[in-house]
Amino acid sequence: MNRVILGFAVLVLCSAAFSAGTPVSSNDSKQAGEAQPLEKVLDSMDAAAEKFRSAEMNFDADQYESAVNVHTPQNGVMYIRKTGSSIEMAADIKNPNQYVLFTHNKVQLYQPAIDQLTVYDAGKNQEAVQSFLVLGFGKRGHDLSQQFEVKYAGSEKIGAIETGKLELVPKSPRVRGMFERIVLWIDLARGISVQQQFFEPASGNYRLVKYSGIRLNVKIRDDVFRLKTTSRTKVVTP
Repeated sequence: MNRVILGFAVLVLCSAAFSAGTPVSSNDSKQAGEAQPLEKVLDSMDAAAEKFRSAEMNFDADQYESAVNVHTPQNGVMYIRKTGSSIEMAADIKNPNQYVLFTHNKVQLYQPAIDQLTVYDAGKNQEAVQSFLVLGFGKRGHDLSQQFEVKYAGSEKIGAIETGKLELVPKSPRVRGMFERIVLWIDLARGISVQQQFFEPASGNYRLVKYSGIRLNVKIRDDVFRLKTTSRTKVVTP
């Protein structure tokens, strides 16, 4: 299982430790001396969240292992759909072939090669889990401070896209033990993430994810959010 998917699953188990802090207000940000650029990024995310219904995108990921200086590439397609107040997420991952699904209050990982389904129950922490799984897509920028210390990390062009960088440090010590910080590159025009980087603590390891071909508010087939298991699939519930 790749490290970030495992991280998502572990977050299901420890998400009760997420902080329920108070969202940053405009006045608070201004006092921090970085109000204008930070507010511009957060406002763009707020505006996108108001209109967000769905997203479909390609992704290319690079898992870097510092100890052995190895880069492991991975790619696939990710789908996000908002249904009422709930969020569904599916990721069709290549090399190796895996399918990750968050729906009905569960994170499920299906590995066709070994015909095994691993199921993690989000329980009463569904809202915290879904907000982490779809980080940068459909979440209000000003709500990030409920779970993270948020800093503006400058501007950067990703291809032809002007982005603002946000550095997120998890407030929960347990989550911080998994990811010491996360960087989001937010497309200022669309208010969504076009690149993300997850840093593991004290190791030099990271996972860099780049998104392309992003299609917003399109109809996504229902079968995308169903696992294609078999009658012999082994089900594991850690």
